Amino acid sequence: MTSESIEALLDASRLAGLETTDGGRVLAKVASTTAKGTAYRTALVEIEGDRLLPLTRGEASIGAVAAAEDGTTFFTAKRLGEDGTEADDAQLWALPPRGEARELAARPGGFGGLRLAGSHLIAELEVHSQASDEVEHARLSTTREDAKVTAALHAGFPTRSWDHDLGPSRPVLALAALPSDLSWAEATTIAGSTGTADETPSDGSDKDSDDGAPRKQVLHFRHVTMPPGRLEDWTVDRDGSRALVAMSDSRGDLLATSDLYLLDLIGAQPPRLLREATAEIEFGPGEFSPDGARALIGRGRTWTREASLSTSVELLDLATGTSSPVWPELDQWVDPVWLDDSTLIATSDDHGRGSVWVGGLDDPAPRRLAGGPEQELAFFSASVAQGVVIASASGISVAPYPVRIDPVTGQIQELANPADSVAQPGAITEVSATAQDGTALRSWLRLPEGEGPHPLVVFAHGGPWGSWNAWTYRWNPGPFVDAGYAVLLPDPAISTGYGQSMIDRGQHELGGAPFTDIMALTDIAVAREDIDAERTAFAGGSYGGYMANWVAGHTADRFRCIVTHASLWDTVSMGRTTDNAAWEPPMREQNAHYNPRDFVADIVVPMLVIHGDKDYRVPIAQGHALWYDLNAFSATPRDAEGLTRHRYLYFPDEGHWIQGRGNAQVWYETFLGFLDEHVRGEAWERPATLG
Repeated sequence: MTSESIEALLDASRLAGLETTDGGRVLAKVASTTAKGTAYRTALVEIEGDRLLPLTRGEASIGAVAAAEDGTTFFTAKRLGEDGTEADDAQLWALPPRGEARELAARPGGFGGLRLAGSHLIAELEVHSQASDEVEHARLSTTREDAKVTAALHAGFPTRSWDHDLGPSRPVLALAALPSDLSWAEATTIAGSTGTADETPSDGSDKDSDDGAPRKQVLHFRHVTMPPGRLEDWTVDRDGSRALVAMSDSRGDLLATSDLYLLDLIGAQPPRLLREATAEIEFGPGEFSPDGARALIGRGRTWTREASLSTSVELLDLATGTSSPVWPELDQWVDPVWLDDSTLIATSDDHGRGSVWVGGLDDPAPRRLAGGPEQELAFFSASVAQGVVIASASGISVAPYPVRIDPVTGQIQELANPADSVAQPGAITEVSATAQDGTALRSWLRLPEGEGPHPLVVFAHGGPWGSWNAWTYRWNPGPFVDAGYAVLLPDPAISTGYGQSMIDRGQHELGGAPFTDIMALTDIAVAREDIDAERTAFAGGSYGGYMANWVAGHTADRFRCIVTHASLWDTVSMGRTTDNAAWEPPMREQNAHYNPRDFVADIVVPMLVIHGDKDYRVPIAQGHALWYDLNAFSATPRDAEGLTRHRYLYFPDEGHWIQGRGNAQVWYETFLGFLDEHVRGEAWERPATLG
C-alpha cells in the first residue's frame, strides 16, 4: 500500500493560495498534475458560497492574480514544456465576469506579482539593466538573446537566490492605466515586440504564435523610478498612488540588508527613504491602512553573534514618518492585516498549532480569535473579505482547505474546498518532555495502525525558525505511517510559536539545546510500549539536515541509519557559498563548536545524502563534501563486499526542495527503501526510474 499512499499524496490537487477582495470575492489557486501526470500546473477557481467556479483550464499554469470587485480577474499564465518546466515568458490576461479572457500584454521576462489598486494595475517586472522603458527592454533583451549571451556582470550580493540566478535584469514596479471597458479597449503595437512568445488564449489554455509580427497590447506599463538596490518586497495603497518597497542593498560592511522606501507611483516625487537598515535591524513593507494615512511595517532584529532573530510590527504615520509598536506584549511573530481603520487581524504559529488574533491599534496585545493549543489546526494567508476573515487551515494530518472566520465570535466555517482532502492512516498524539534547562517541550507523534511496537523515525524540522504545526507535501508523515513507521515530529529550541525565549535558547548553539531537546523527546517516545526502541532512524532537511548530520556524529549507533536532505555539513564553507548573507557573521564563533564536519570520524551508521544541484540556499557543494567525507573519513562499517553502505540521491534539476512529480515519488521511495533496509533489515529493490 505504500506506493499507493505516495501516489495518492502526490497526485492530490493542492490549495496553493487564496486571493480576496474587500467586497467579498474569494479566489483559490489550485495545483494539480497535468494530463500526463508528470508535472504540476496551477489553475484558478472562484469560491462562491458552496459553489466552485473554475476560471481557467488547459495545461498553462497560472501565476500572479489580481481580482476586481466587478468580477474581472487579472492573471498571468505560463505554458508548461514537455518536461513540466514553465516557459520564461508569461502573458497577462483579463477574464471578465462573462465571456472570454483577453490577452492584455506580453513581454520578454514575463510578469511577477500583480496588484489592482484604483484605476491602475501595478506589476513587478524583470527589466534589462540598461532599459529605461518597455520599448528599450524588448529591444535590448532581443539583442542579448540573439547574441546567445547568458553571462551576468554583478556589482552586488547575492548573485543567486534560492533556486535561480539573479541578473542581468533587475526587478522594478510598473504601472498601467486600466481602460474603462477592457472588452472595447484597442490593442496597440509595442515597438520592438514580436509575436514569438507562447500565447495562452481566452481561458489560460495554450496555443502557439510564431509569426514574428509586431505584438499588439491592450495595456502599456510605465516603469516607476526605483531606489538603489534590488526590490525584495512591496505593497500598494488602495488607490494605487503609493507603494512601500524593501530594497536589498550592500554598503560598507553590510551585505544585502533591506531599506524601506515610499514610492510615488503617479506623481514625480523621488523615492523617500523611511527606514535605513543597520547591522542589527532591517525593515519590510506591510499593508497600508484603509484610509491611506498609515501603514504597517515589519521590524526585524537580525541574527548576530550577540542577538537572536526576532520580528515585530510597527504602525507608521506616513505624514510624519514616526512609528510605534503594534501589540508589544504579544510574544509571537505575526504579520497583521487591516480589518478596519482601527483593528488588525493576524495569524501565528502557536505551540505546534496556529492561532488567529484580533486587536486594536492601541491594544498592548490582541485576543486569540481562533485556534490555539486546544485544537490541532494552523492558519495561514489571512485576509479580509467583506468584513470577515478568510484563511487557509491545515494540520499535521489535515490537508489545507479554505475557511471563513467571524471576526467577533471566532466561529470557523469551512468554505467549498477546490483541493483534495488526503486520507491519512493511523493516529496522532502528543509527546511531552522537559529540557535540561527545565523548559517544557512537546512533539507530535504519528502512529500506524495496530498495537506495535512500531519502528520509529524522527523528523527534525528546517528553518531553523519553524514548527511542525501544519500539513506538508514534502516531508509528509503519511507514507511512512502507511509503511508501518511511527513518526516523531519534535519542536526543539529555535522553534516558532513558543515565544521569543524558545528562539533565544538555541540561536547561538545550533548543535546544543536543539539537539538535547530532540533527544529528550525521543527518549520519552521510545519508552512507550507501542514504540520499538531498538529500531529507530533519524532524518531532516535544511537545518533539519544539519541536525541529522550533527546527530550522526554524536549518537554512535543509537539510530540504525540517518537520512539528511539539503543539509549543512561544513558551517564554515556554507557561510561563504550560500545566497543568504545573514548566515556567515553570526556563525563565526559557533563554527568552532557546532560544525558537523568536525565529527565525521564518529559516524558509524549508514547515511542517505539527498541534495539538489539548483539549491542555492544550502549549495550543492555541501552535499558533495558530505558525500566525500563519509566515504573517506567516516567509521561506518562497509558491507560484505567492502563497499560503502552510504548512499547519495542526487537531483541535477531540483533546488532546496524536490518539486517535480516524478522526482518527489523517487524521493519518498528511496527514503523509505533506505529505512526498510537498515531499520527492518529488508532488501530494497531500487525503482527502474532511478536508472
